Amino acid sequence: MKSITADVAVIGAGSAGLAAYRAARSHGKRVLLIEGGPYGTTCARVGCMPSKLLIAAAEAAHMVSLAPAFGVHGGALRIDGREVMARVRQERDRFVGFVVDGVDRIPEEDRLRGYARFTAPDCLQVGDDLQVRASRIVIATGSRPQIPAELLGAGERLLTNDTVFEWDDLPASVAVIGTGVIGLEIGQALHRLGVRVAVFGRGMQLAGISDPMVLASARQAFGAELDLRAGTRVVQAARNADGVALTWTAADGSQHCEQFAWVLAATGRVTNVEQLDLGASGLALDARGVPLFDSHTMRCGQSGIFIAGDAAGERALLHEAADHGRIAGDNAGRYPDVQPGLRRAPLAIAFTDPQVAVVGCGFHALESARTASGEVSFADQGRSRVMLQNRGLLRVYGAYGSGRFLGAELCGPRGEHLAHLMAWALQNAMTVAQMLQMPFYHPVVEEGLRTALRDLNEKLVHGTPEIEHCTDCTPGM
Repeated sequence: MKSITADVAVIGAGSAGLAAYRAARSHGKRVLLIEGGPYGTTCARVGCMPSKLLIAAAEAAHMVSLAPAFGVHGGALRIDGREVMARVRQERDRFVGFVVDGVDRIPEEDRLRGYARFTAPDCLQVGDDLQVRASRIVIATGSRPQIPAELLGAGERLLTNDTVFEWDDLPASVAVIGTGVIGLEIGQALHRLGVRVAVFGRGMQLAGISDPMVLASARQAFGAELDLRAGTRVVQAARNADGVALTWTAADGSQHCEQFAWVLAATGRVTNVEQLDLGASGLALDARGVPLFDSHTMRCGQSGIFIAGDAAGERALLHEAADHGRIAGDNAGRYPDVQPGLRRAPLAIAFTDPQVAVVGCGFHALESARTASGEVSFADQGRSRVMLQNRGLLRVYGAYGSGRFLGAELCGPRGEHLAHLMAWALQNAMTVAQMLQMPFYHPVVEEGLRTALRDLNEKLVHGTPEIEHCTDCTPGM
């Protein structure tokens, strides 16, 4: 068996792996980048970019259908599914090409093709006949779609976000299983492009929203447009001559069977770690089989092994993967001098309409006794009404005593931009009062943020409650 020795081995050439490779190389170390699958990141190939291309087409169709409300009347709307999907794939391939070009610029001697597995804490086997010894290893093997067993009967008519963009044409109907970000984004886009879509969810959740008031607003907004079937359980998917017969149980316990051309599984993703033979790594693992790690250093226990990106199972987002990779690569490159890296304010966005965003750790993580909330409805917000996008709710959170801004959840127009402003404020540890000192133009959607912050600030200043069991304590202490 052939053997290679390096200072650092990075398993996986996705967003996290490429960032880790560059960071480790910056320390002058010998770094090997190992990849068994196709080059091109999850984001470029099957995630962020192709989904946004489909959404962009859907937005164009929606604006045509909405134009008469502005007094603008054109001809009949015609959607050419083949042209839509051709552009999605063409632009997708262009984005993937940029990534592949970047990989091709990596020195050939630093690139290894093949799937890696541990044979010791400092040793990997790649393929059948190559051994790699490295005192530091970065696991950046990414994730894959989770597919519930009850959907497997759909056969080749079962899709995930890894395969849906390979369509040559738009289908007649799709059952979307899952009401997370992927399910809502793709489901709404297909609906606006003329596909009959039903979105099934086991519970009442939507796109990661945990604030019950924002969730209620989102359910109203999306329910007015989409066929949302909450509290349902899919029993079976059976392939037949016409597509898929989907059997499902409704919230009231009644059972139904409905025909769809395709079924899309949007039920989350699972980490790609089970083929790594982690038992040979000596690492402690969690219940999912993922190594336990420090989220500030990305180091697994006290070892020379680091983990990054979707493989860590933390927050499966591109910007998080890039940060993971940079931190893991830096620490692998300067090991044993392991240092905490920059972890940015949590930020998650769903590119639906209205958009959904969570800034910070979200409502579910707040200590309600020490926090206050402010809100604004977009129903009568000036710029939102001008654009006929006046749906949704924004809720912002702050800490009694310190007045610190803690985060927000929203369902509303231009959410991606509002969320960035708030994430920057959160990362800079601003108080709500300081945020209100920032400039706000008129008329803009950001004025809605100001309204919510004013509501929150009033409660923080004048509505400070007594601290339970400590009525004589200074609030916030």
